[in-house]
Amino acid sequence: MPHPLRAATLPLLLGTTDGLLTVLTLAAGAMLRGDTLGVILALRVGTASAVTAVVTMFVADYAERRSKLLRGSRQLNLSDTRLMATRLGRDVLHESLRMTAVAGTASLLGSAIPILLAASLPLPSWTALVIAEAFIGGLGYALAVVLHTARVRWCLSLLTVGAAVTVLGIVLHIA
Repeated sequence: MPHPLRAATLPLLLGTTDGLLTVLTLAAGAMLRGDTLGVILALRVGTASAVTAVVTMFVADYAERRSKLLRGSRQLNLSDTRLMATRLGRDVLHESLRMTAVAGTASLLGSAIPILLAASLPLPSWTALVIAEAFIGGLGYALAVVLHTARVRWCLSLLTVGAAVTVLGIVLHIA
């Protein structure tokens, strides 16, 4: 049985990264125009981010877990749906829902926190973009530490992705 934190690594990373990239995409234009930041914008962007993370995570996680049960059924020469009708089938659904909740929460927080932090500071609204970029760069660095790999490369890679998504958000002028 994997450690609960280790089991939640994928949805936690997916949600956090999704949230940070969403804030950089959706709110970039508004922030550079100097629009007012606040709780309402944070909740709007956070909700949009969380919804996409929840749907994506549930579909992918449940499909993966269910396919493993189907493969197990076939290897045991059972009908395809035999294991899904057992407690294992319910456990698969519940575990997918738990991982989905982690991803959705991380996505909401990943997108809302930079906006809320920037709104609480007496600085221009584009500060939220800098905060989100700093978070995504820090996430890259932290991942590299955990994975024992090139820290600067991971940090710079995620910073580059964040910058590219910000430019895309400005060009698309979504919000």
